[in-house]
Amino acid sequence: MAIDAEKVPETTWPWPDSLDALVAAPDHHRLMLENDRVRVLDTRIAPGDRTPVHTHRWPCAMYVLSWSDFVRYDDKGGVLLDSRTIDALKTPPEVLWGAALPPHSLENVGHADVHVISVELKD
Repeated sequence: MAIDAEKVPETTWPWPDSLDALVAAPDHHRLMLENDRVRVLDTRIAPGDRTPVHTHRWPCAMYVLSWSDFVRYDDKGGVLLDSRTIDALKTPPEVLWGAALPPHSLENVGHADVHVISVELKD
């Protein structure tokens, strides 16, 4: 059964806190600010690096500081998204909207850092 993570209320979030990006992938995510309404993360993934499997509980606005090709995998290693196959991602975006994400990992398959500031909206 597929779960639309953007529509899963926080009170029924089915994944454990141990998979939260700050807990499961701390080498790639740094907390900049958190309160009851938002959480701001600084995410950086170096070329050739792949994050451990983790989640993002809340949808977010992402400000792109640097861009690179990437592949997003599900928790079993299946490819969910390959940025190289999406025409809209061939030109580095400045800002993106991101849904809440179930367990996944991200691999930087390009030549520059993926560096993004995410403002996660808790309500």
